[in-house]
Amino acid sequence: MTNKWNYQPLTQDQADLAKDILPECGGHKCVAELLIRRGVESPEEARKFFSPTIDDLHDPFLMKDMEKAVNRLNAAMGAKQRIMIYGDYDVDGVTAVALVYKYLQNYYSNIEYYIPTRYEEGYGISRKSIDYAKENDVKLIIVLDCGIKAVEEIAYAKEQGIDFIICDHHVPDEVLPPAVAILNPKLPGSTYPCPHLSGCGVGFKFMQAFAMSNGLTNHNELESLLDLVAVSIAADIVPIVGENRVMAQYGLKRINSNPNLGLRSIIRLCKLTNKTITISDVIFKIGPRINASGRMQSGIEAVDLLVCRDLHDAYEKGKDIDQYNRDRKELDKRITDEANALVEHNINIVHGKKSIVVYNKDWHKGIIGIVASRLTELYYKPSVVLTFSNGLATGSSRSVQGFDIYSAVNSTRDLLENFGGHTYAVGLSLKEENIPQFTERFEEYVASHIQPNQLSPQIEIDSVISFADITPELVSWLKKFDPYGPGNQKPVFCSRGVIDFGTSKLVGKNLEHIKLELEDNSTSRVINAIAFNMAPYFEHIHAHKPIDICYTIEQTSSTRRGDSIQLMIKDIRLSDHS
Repeated sequence: MTNKWNYQPLTQDQADLAKDILPECGGHKCVAELLIRRGVESPEEARKFFSPTIDDLHDPFLMKDMEKAVNRLNAAMGAKQRIMIYGDYDVDGVTAVALVYKYLQNYYSNIEYYIPTRYEEGYGISRKSIDYAKENDVKLIIVLDCGIKAVEEIAYAKEQGIDFIICDHHVPDEVLPPAVAILNPKLPGSTYPCPHLSGCGVGFKFMQAFAMSNGLTNHNELESLLDLVAVSIAADIVPIVGENRVMAQYGLKRINSNPNLGLRSIIRLCKLTNKTITISDVIFKIGPRINASGRMQSGIEAVDLLVCRDLHDAYEKGKDIDQYNRDRKELDKRITDEANALVEHNINIVHGKKSIVVYNKDWHKGIIGIVASRLTELYYKPSVVLTFSNGLATGSSRSVQGFDIYSAVNSTRDLLENFGGHTYAVGLSLKEENIPQFTERFEEYVASHIQPNQLSPQIEIDSVISFADITPELVSWLKKFDPYGPGNQKPVFCSRGVIDFGTSKLVGKNLEHIKLELEDNSTSRVINAIAFNMAPYFEHIHAHKPIDICYTIEQTSSTRRGDSIQLMIKDIRLSDHS
C-alpha cells in the first residue's frame, strides 16, 4: 500500500471541548473526538448533530436576491404568464427541475420544463432554448444548476422580453448575468450560512421562500420533495454538513419510507426494495441511472420519470433509463480502457508531470467526466479528458483531494471558449488548436500549486482506539453519524499491535483477500475483519506477527460467533508494537 496515514491528536483546547460534550456522547471519548473533528464545539451543537430537525433549516430570505426572486415569481403567477423551469442534464439539474416543477404545479398550471440536450445545445443556457421560449410566449425562466456565467444568453433573452431567475451553486465570474434575481450562496459578499448547497438545494430554498411569502402552511407538501434534494446532495458530492446534513437526513428517511414514484421505480430496478438505502446507494446505484439519461439520450426523460404520477408508467420509464445505464457502463469501460492505454503508451503524458490531459475526438461526450474520475483515481493526479463535439474540444476535469482544479482551469481561461464548475470538477470547451497550449499551461499551474502530499492517497484517521473500545454500544453511536459524505466521512479508526487469533485465511477467486479474526491485549474478544486485495500481508499475519490497521467499523447481519461487528480494513502496516 502507498497510503499515507494522517493522525493529529486533539490539541489541548480541542481536548477541553471534547470533555464538555462527553455527556452528549454517552461517555465515549472517541465519539466526542469524532464530533470535534467535524467542527462540533458545544453540547448544543452535539445535540443538533445527532438529532437534526426541519426547524434547523435556515431562513431562505437570508439568501441574497431571494425577495426579488419570490416577487417576480408571484408577479408571473398573478399575471398568468407562462413559466419555464430549465435545468442542467445531470442528476443535480434534473432533480432540481423536477422539484420546482412538482411544487409549483400544485398552485399553477401555465408551466413547463426544459432540459437542453448535451450534444446539440451543450452545458448551460442555449440560444435554442431562448428561441423556443419566445415562440411559446414564455415570460419567465427559472434556471437551476446552471446560468451563473450565461451573460450573453440572458442579455439576449432580455431583448426578447424574457426574464430569468437563476438558481445556481457554481462559482461565479466577476460579471454576472442581467437576471431579475440570482440565487447562489457562492456570490461575492454572500452571508448565507450554508455556502455549499447543491443546485437542487437552492431550488428547494426558493420554493421554501415562495411558500412562506404566500402563507402556504402545508409543510409536508414541501418536505416530501426532500428525497430529490438528498439524491442531488449525494450525486453532486456536496459537503454533508449543516443545512445539507439536515436535508440529506430527512431526504433519506423519505427515500426509505415513501419516495416519489420515479425514485421508487429506480429503487426497484436497483434491487434495493426493502433494504435500508444509504448515501452510498444513491451515489453508486440511483444517481448513475438518473445521470445515464442525460449522458446517453436526453435528460428530459429523467425529469419525466421524476414527475411521473402513475406507478406503472414510472416503472416503464425507469426500465428505459436502466437500459441507458447499462449502455453507459459498456461505453465507460471501453473509453476508460482506451484512455489508460493512451496514457501507458505515451510516457510523455505522465512522466515527470503533475497532471494528465488526454484527447480523443471519437470518445463519447457523455462519458468523459466518468473517465476523468477513473484516471484521477488510478494515477492520483488532476485529470482532464477531452473529446470533440459541435466544432470544439469539450472536456471534463476531476481533481485529487485538497487541490482546487477550478483555479487551475481558470488560469487558462484566455484559451477557453467556456468553462464552469466546482473545486473538484470542471467542464470546459476550447478550440482544437489550443489543446497543446492548454495542456502545457494547465500542467504549469498544477506543478506550481499542488502540494507533494496531494499527489498520493491519504488516509485521515479520526481516532486511535483499542479493541476494548469496539462495542455494540459504540456501533449504535456511530449510526447516529449518518448520513456520511464530504465533511462527514465515515469515521476511520486505527488500532496498533493487533495479531491473528490463528484462524485468518485467504479468500476470493484468486485468494487475493484476507478474512481475519484478530485480537489485541486490551480484551479477550476476537474481532472479525476483511482486508480486500491485501494478500501480500498474509504470511506476516499468519505468523502471529503484530500489525497496525486502519479501518471503518461495519455492522453485518450475522457471523459464526454471533457477533455482528466487522472491521473493513483500509490499510495494513507492519507494527513495531510487540
